[in-house]
Amino acid sequence: MTVIVRDFRPADAADWVRVRRAALPFMVLTPQGVAFDLATAHPGKRYRMLVAEEDGEIIATSQMGLAHGSPVPGQAFCNTHTHPERTGRGAGTLLLRAAEEYLDLAGATAVYAWVLDTPGDRAFAEKHGYAPSRPAHFLHLDLTAGALPPRQELPAGVELRTGADFADDPRPLFEADAETTADEPSDTPTRLSDYEDWLTGTWRNPGLDHDLTSVVVTDGRVAAFSAAETDGAGRYWSGMTGTRRAYRNRGLAKLAKNDSLHRARDAGYTDAFTGNDADNGPMLAVNRWFGYELCATEVRYVRTLG
Repeated sequence: MTVIVRDFRPADAADWVRVRRAALPFMVLTPQGVAFDLATAHPGKRYRMLVAEEDGEIIATSQMGLAHGSPVPGQAFCNTHTHPERTGRGAGTLLLRAAEEYLDLAGATAVYAWVLDTPGDRAFAEKHGYAPSRPAHFLHLDLTAGALPPRQELPAGVELRTGADFADDPRPLFEADAETTADEPSDTPTRLSDYEDWLTGTWRNPGLDHDLTSVVVTDGRVAAFSAAETDGAGRYWSGMTGTRRAYRNRGLAKLAKNDSLHRARDAGYTDAFTGNDADNGPMLAVNRWFGYELCATEVRYVRTLG
């Protein structure tokens, strides 16, 4: 049996999701979202997707690109996953080699990869010259088991809205997203500066549920928000929850997320997932308050090219 590597095709979207769900069952993905990400990626990202096939069956996937928006030049990413029932065939090594060659030609000097915190996954990364940096956690909340914290009473002057309420002018949400993203702990910092790019890649993403995204407004301004991504089949992902700097330490992010989770449960969603950098103590504390439980840990690995 021979394993071959080739570029992703739109017809591969369902198989891509099948492999990713098997490898990372805590991610919320849809074929439509996978195809959308590729079609709308910023040209500066040099985004590419590869698959590994064995006798016509897709058994592994890889996505890569430059860290467009990072203030640090030369940073790139590559995330490779093999179906857990198809490991040991060399697919991961072939994909990683192809990705590194592509990124090297694209001008990358350092490649970052998320690796599950298991002995086998870490050994694979280190065998290929990657060194560990920071960890992050996946967390899960069973929306069918037990009660969510009750809805909080709104402080004076505070309103709760949904993302759909900003359909005519989402710029205030972009500004809030840009400010909170800039403050996220990361070894590959991101700066959101292009409103049109944000509209294309984030606001219009088919996975972003505008109706379940909750927004806290105070003083007529967006103060906090909790973005909801869904797969339409019971799974919910907290895409980003944050508070603008002038409104922090008032419990507004918790207010937004609580509202979104309640409405997600009422809409029939059963499983809520989220991810947090291990150094993001405030957000981890918020998620513990909701009852989220850690379900997996990833470690960011990095390799210098050249």
